[in-house]
Amino acid sequence: VQLQASGGGLVQPGGSLRLSCAASGSIFSINEMGWYRQAPGNQRDLVARIISGETTVYRDSVKGRFTISRDNAKNTVYLQMNSPKPEDTAVYYCKAQIRTRPTLVYNYYWGQGTQVTVSS
Repeated sequence: VQLQASGGGLVQPGGSLRLSCAASGSIFSINEMGWYRQAPGNQRDLVARIISGETTVYRDSVKGRFTISRDNAKNTVYLQMNSPKPEDTAVYYCKAQIRTRPTLVYNYYWGQGTQVTVSS
């Protein structure tokens, strides 16, 4: 199983950016998908996550600005970042809870990370 994240880059404060993360490989089902971020010197923190039933959870600082969504047919999760702020600058990682066979338990997999820099 592989998670490939894309869409990072440089964005101006108040602009917008969309991150994508596609899961591939031997996938039977995906339960939870999410985005985390890590700034230099900080721990990796949750940004947003979405459960298979479309339930979403956001960290307080991004509520109303970021939107997480998923395309189950494509095994892909998105993070729409609107009105980003300099403090949103970090490496963003995707994470997915995947079951590779119906008889196995779910395991967590991480993507490789994509840099997001918010600066004018």
